[in-house]
Amino acid sequence: MPKLRVLVVEDSKTVRARILEVLSADPDIEIAGEAQDGKRAIELCRELRPDVITLDMMLPVMTGLAATEYIMAHFPTPILIVSASVNRGELFRTYDALAAGAVDVLEKPTGEEPAGVWETRFIAAVKLVSRIKVITHPRARLGLFTRRPVAGASHGVPPAGLRPSVVAIGASTGGPGAIVDVLRTIPAGFPTPILFVLHIGEPFGTAFADWLDGQSSHRVSYARDGEPLASAVGRVVMAPPDKHLRVRDRALWLTSEPERHSCRPSVDILFESIAAELGAASAACLLTGMGRDGAAGLLEIRRRGGLTIAQDEATCVVYGMPREAVLLGAAERVLPLGQIGPAISAFVGATPDGSPS
Repeated sequence: MPKLRVLVVEDSKTVRARILEVLSADPDIEIAGEAQDGKRAIELCRELRPDVITLDMMLPVMTGLAATEYIMAHFPTPILIVSASVNRGELFRTYDALAAGAVDVLEKPTGEEPAGVWETRFIAAVKLVSRIKVITHPRARLGLFTRRPVAGASHGVPPAGLRPSVVAIGASTGGPGAIVDVLRTIPAGFPTPILFVLHIGEPFGTAFADWLDGQSSHRVSYARDGEPLASAVGRVVMAPPDKHLRVRDRALWLTSEPERHSCRPSVDILFESIAAELGAASAACLLTGMGRDGAAGLLEIRRRGGLTIAQDEATCVVYGMPREAVLLGAAERVLPLGQIGPAISAFVGATPDGSPS
């Protein structure tokens, strides 16, 4: 079996040497090359065509963000961001790179981790990222699944006179870019709260809501424990890092209960709470992501009569979570990314200016 060829891009000689040492110790990995700035990273990527790139954000000559944008536009390659950037401006550049096509992000070693812990996480992340098909995505073959009946489903049409009360969206790998695309196709002044769960860990998740707030006409903030659901009308409310988000008694609640599918926040926990609380007066969408978080919760919403959508295979960065939902029969509609926002708007009855029809 051919070895996994990795291009390492890092301007710090010390950190680069550490990364190279860890990669070289794995028998399945081969160092394809190394670069200390973004311009050289592009040249080597074009010349060597590595399987994976590990990329720092703060680079001389050309930043990691600029390199990501160029690489993904001209010769798409799976990129793992390896960064120590935790201030607001640098985090925003990391989010921009994820939205531009970088697959995932991992913090640099601090030297304070127990022996072997960071190394194990890093190798696992490199191998995981290498499996992402960033060049092409096979056309979805979902006809059989999209027609699968679900007992009790009302086909995404709220009962007469019932105004949808909430829209919930979940995403993981590839989610930063996907949620931006969805929000930009939902009209400003949208009359229904939008709740959002994204798998992104600390320290990288701390400013994501602030970044997302600047990407569309919608106001975005992290949820506050106990705030009324009604106060979220006209906003996108996110689960903060390492907290589950639930809807109960028409309010938003944050909890530190155990992880679900190794995730906290968990999409399933949000979706299940919405199914129990609001039933048919809800819409939920599962976007690109690895694993199966959200599929069971989406099925519960469909069983209660809410609208359920899964992103299609052709437009997913990772067709994992949506695929699990499709296989369960949880998704009433399987749509390309560009059609999801308009479908949600139509369900809620929002006009182009965002007001209820």
